[in-house]
Amino acid sequence: MFDLRLSPEQLEIRDTVRDFVAREVKPVALKPERLEPFAKPLLAAQLDQASKLGLRTLALTEAGGGAGADNLTCCIVTEELAVGDPDIAAVFAHTAALGRRLERAMTPAQRERFLPQFVRDDAFHLALAEREPGGGTALGVNYHRPATIQPVTRTTAVRSGGDWVINGAKTAVANAPIAKMFVVQAGVGTLLVPRDAPGLCLRGQDGHWFHGSCGEVTFEDCRVPADNLLGAGIEADGRGSAELQALNLGIGRAAYEAALDYAQLRVQGGRPIVEHQAIGAKLAGIAIRLEVARAAIWRAAWASDHPEAVADRSLPDLPLQTIARVYTAEAMLEVAKDAAECFGAMGVMRDLPMQKYVHDARVCLHSGDGSADATLRLAEALAGYRRPAKTGT
Repeated sequence: MFDLRLSPEQLEIRDTVRDFVAREVKPVALKPERLEPFAKPLLAAQLDQASKLGLRTLALTEAGGGAGADNLTCCIVTEELAVGDPDIAAVFAHTAALGRRLERAMTPAQRERFLPQFVRDDAFHLALAEREPGGGTALGVNYHRPATIQPVTRTTAVRSGGDWVINGAKTAVANAPIAKMFVVQAGVGTLLVPRDAPGLCLRGQDGHWFHGSCGEVTFEDCRVPADNLLGAGIEADGRGSAELQALNLGIGRAAYEAALDYAQLRVQGGRPIVEHQAIGAKLAGIAIRLEVARAAIWRAAWASDHPEAVADRSLPDLPLQTIARVYTAEAMLEVAKDAAECFGAMGVMRDLPMQKYVHDARVCLHSGDGSADATLRLAEALAGYRRPAKTGT
């Protein structure tokens, strides 16, 4: 049964993160001097504080040193963090999700060697290096046809004695500037590469088109031990966890809360503008979009935690994460723009947060594969079309 009642543990986690964001993140993230020049330096101090709350290892099993949180709990945490700062939310979403996948793919010996380091170090973040320069992992959808161009993995890994020697480059690597471990897709498979591995070079990327921290990584005769090769299971869960959609929801909620607070304070015509019909209707429309988006995200997360619900036909055999992605990306941009409208001309002032919320929501709309490709994948699912698996060489 799909139960919308959160457990006492989930409520405690949500309230703890919400209080932390209100006290420690928002006051710093929304300082006018940070907003006006469109600068986006990562809030390092707040990132470390959030890590000390256990958010970085949230998705690890208890045996692995984490909290054993499910996908729904991770989505709740991501939304709360994004209300304060989507960059912090993105960093933890990537690290937590990748940590879950790593734990599943590691051998017992690898877990014993790597997981204690990851759990002990509050600054230990993870990065997945999979996208090749000039190519990428998402090449667009040829509707109801196999892809005519397959992604090519040019990054190579060759055995040399007891090591793998890696050569190549990866671009758009989320968390790259702060990661202490890279999960690298090479021709031989997937390798764990520590940040201090000889031959690994890193360059940051402009931060206006993504959330979090991003960079390019090159490998020049980069050597890692042979037993750093991962086994099967590193692939993402088939139905996704909807954490990045929860991030987008957090942006929309922050815009809504700012607009509602302002509408209750701003007096025009002898009464607060929230009592004027035009503003009230606009805020009501925003609230509807937020609640529908949250319902779609929670349902997708719950389905990911309970795949048996699809098997017994309790849930439709559809990519619910894709549905949440398309709806949320488009709806939250409208939410942010409508919230800015409540401020009138002040909504576009560079030293106020509304312009930031609109920008952040637009980044979510256009990042990754984009809504157009996601919509076509959903259309194929409706028709029962199973896209052939991509192959790389």
